[in-house]
Amino acid sequence: QVQLVESGGGLVQAGGSLRLSCAASGRTFSSYVMGWFRQAPGKEREFVSAISWSSGSTYYADSVKGRFTISRDNAKNTVYLQMNSLKPGDTAVYFCARKGGPVLNTKPGAYDYWGQGTQVTVSS
Repeated sequence: QVQLVESGGGLVQAGGSLRLSCAASGRTFSSYVMGWFRQAPGKEREFVSAISWSSGSTYYADSVKGRFTISRDNAKNTVYLQMNSLKPGDTAVYFCARKGGPVLNTKPGAYDYWGQGTQVTVSS
């Protein structure tokens, strides 16, 4: 089993920044992808960003490209999402997730482990 615990959410004004963290523990694999997703009330869960743990390759949704940065700390088994220039439309519960294998994927169904989520609220 893999446990994922997110932290760092909160309330911020438009234009502000937050950094989310996701600490992974439990069973480890040599090759996997960590992703960030978000879900706003009444909407489907949507892809935000992903990083290949072995290669460091990253991918972003168009809606966050240039504003969000995903990174990892191998020693701490932690993935981060630095969110800058936040907009009210970024308000959602943010989830981190893990999928096996090195190939980046934007579909929630490809990920087998999920954290509990952390709320991000951006006020106008």
